[in-house]
Formats: sequence, C-alpha cells, structure tokens
Amino acid sequence: MITLSSEQKQHAFQQLRSIKEQFAARHWFPGTSGNLSVRVGDIADGQFQFAITASGKDKSVHTPEDFLLVNENGVPTDATSLKPSAETLIHCEIYRLTGCGAIFHVHTVFNSIVSELYGDQGYVPVQAVELIKAFNIWEENARIEIPIVPNYAHIPSIVPEVTQSLNPSIPGIVLRNHGIYAWGADSFEAKRHLEAFEFLFEYVYRMDLLRK
Repeated sequence: MITLSSEQKQHAFQQLRSIKEQFAARHWFPGTSGNLSVRVGDIADGQFQFAITASGKDKSVHTPEDFLLVNENGVPTDATSLKPSAETLIHCEIYRLTGCGAIFHVHTVFNSIVSELYGDQGYVPVQAVELIKAFNIWEENARIEIPIVPNYAHIPSIVPEVTQSLNPSIPGIVLRNHGIYAWGADSFEAKRHLEAFEFLFEYVYRMDLLRK
C-alpha cells in the first residue's frame, strides 16, 4: 500500500485546480464533461495513486468536493462520498501503459468533428504542421497519426481499445465523437500536449474545408 503525505495530496489538488480553471475559461468542459488527473507519488510494483476530478461537478467553479484520490484500479483510497469520473478506468490504463504523470481529457467541437471525419480510418493524419514539435518530433515534414478508438457507453469496453491503439510516441488518443485524452510526464507537459492537439484538430478541420 502506497502511503502519501498530506502535502503530496494537496499539491496534486492544487495542480488540478489551476488546470481546471484555465481549461474552463476556454469552455473545454461543457455540461460538466471532461476529467483531469495527476499521479501522486511513484509507481511501485504496478501500484500507484492519482488525484482525479469528481464526477458530475461544474468545473467552472471551485468547491472542496472537486477532487479525490484513487488507486490503480480506480477505487478511492480515502473515505469519501465523492465518485471519481466515470472514465477513471481509462486513466488507470493510460498510467499503466505509459507511466505518465498527468492526463487531461476535454470535449471540444473540433476534436469531436475530426474524430468522426477520420473515425473509420482509425486515426487523424497530420503532416508538416509546426505544432507537431510539441510532441518532441522534430524531423522535416513530419507526419503523425493520432489514434481514434470507438466510444462505448460501457466504459470498461473502451479500455482494451485504448490498450490496443495507444502509440507511445503520440501522447494522446481520441474517443470517437467524444474527446481527446492527452498526457505527459507532469501537468505542464500534459497541458502543452493537449493545447497542441487542439490546435492540430482545428487545423485539420479547416484545411479539409478549404480543400472541398
């Protein structure tokens, strides 16, 4: 059992509060959607804990009930009446597969439209756009393929799709007609990656319109 200090927990909650405030100002959490998490402490023998947004909360305001801690199985580690986000199991799997430090998930018009446009293809293709460098991909005329996985109402059914499609070199995965999950070594890097993905989704959408 991993033991965390009160300071570690409060630091994680403060990081999430700051990110939540910034993303809410961009209207990235319509209708209480989206979820954010930050890993607290190390991963040891497959065990870890992370702070995550509570389910069903208005992310445009701050309350004492915004966040809670869960373990690698998505189970709360402290006594609480709060429920973790319905998509916590997806966070669990991404942490397990990547060892990342933070995962941010938002629903936007552009990521939803692009996921449908390219859903049958299974990925969003992007080539020769400057923001690809945000993922530490520096080669000339670089091309990336951002994975798209099916979206199911039954969240556990999504997890094996994530396992199969996740590309370690691309720090994000899109649920079709749902939203983007982006991650990084810490909250700063995860935020950078998410912002880059959102720019690229809008670029792809607008470029497709120009070509028609």
